[in-house]
Amino acid sequence: QVQLVESGGGLVQPGDSLRVSCVGAGNIFSIRNMGWYRQAPGKQRELVATISIAGRINYADSVKGRFTVSRDNAKKTIYLHMNSLKPEDTAVYYCNFAAPPYTTWGQGAQVTVSS
Repeated sequence: QVQLVESGGGLVQPGDSLRVSCVGAGNIFSIRNMGWYRQAPGKQRELVATISIAGRINYADSVKGRFTVSRDNAKKTIYLHMNSLKPEDTAVYYCNFAAPPYTTWGQGAQVTVSS
């Protein structure tokens, strides 16, 4: 199992920006396609965005144009930059492999968007 640690969540107002980070062990981001996921209260976990080993990025329609994924291999970190946040973006955000089988899920980063 590969350990992934998310951080950077917080409480923001609608329209604000926030960045969450995911640190991975070893060179995992160089050998596995990765995904950002979120789980809102009472809802199933959903895929938000993916970034391939080659750097190809795809976004869910709900975040396209507002969220951006980036990766820093030297820091063993992937980022999810979130702009124009909406209340419906409120969720716990996780990183994991882009497709199953997944590694152990981390604790996630809580993002709350509220006025």
